[in-house]
Amino acid sequence: MLMPKRTKFRKQQRGRMTGAAQRGNTVAFGDFGLQASECCWITSRQIESARRAMIRYIRRGGKIFIRIFPDKPVTQRAAETRMGSGKGAPEFWVAVVKPGRIMFEIQGVPEESAREAMRLATHKLPIKTKFIVRETQAATAQSKVAVDSAPAVDSAPARAPIEEEATHGANED
Repeated sequence: MLMPKRTKFRKQQRGRMTGAAQRGNTVAFGDFGLQASECCWITSRQIESARRAMIRYIRRGGKIFIRIFPDKPVTQRAAETRMGSGKGAPEFWVAVVKPGRIMFEIQGVPEESAREAMRLATHKLPIKTKFIVRETQAATAQSKVAVDSAPAVDSAPARAPIEEEATHGANED
C-alpha cells in the first residue's frame, strides 16, 4: 500500500475539504483520466484496490498513472476508551481529493478498454467520478490558429523614434 517513507510530524489535524481542485485537474500523462466529482478522503487501500482492478482488466495493454498519494495520517482511539489521555495513534493514510482532481490516468489502450477499466476502478472508490478524454493536439492547434488569425488591436499609439545627435553633449561654437 502507498504511504510516505517519512514525515516531519506523526499526526495531523483533520483540515477542510472545501472548494475545487486547483492543481491536478487536467489529464497530463495519459490519454484518458478518472476525475473526482465530490470531495473525499481516499485511503491507500482504496487506491490499491482501484489500481488492481484496472490492471487486471487491461492486463499488459497500457500504462496506468496514479495521480493521488495518501500523505495524510488518520488517527484512531481504541474502542470504548474514556475521554482524555491524548490523541490516538496513526492507523491509516488518506489522500485528500477535491472535485475536479484527476485521480488515475491510462495510456496506450483504446477508449473502450480505458472506459471499462475506469468503470471497474470507480466501483472501488467511495465517490462519484467522471471519465475524461485528453484534448488532442489537433484541437489545441485549431484553437491556436483561431487566436492567431484574429486581428490584433493595438491600444497604444505608435511613437516616433527619438533622434540623437552624434556629438552627445559636445559644445558646438
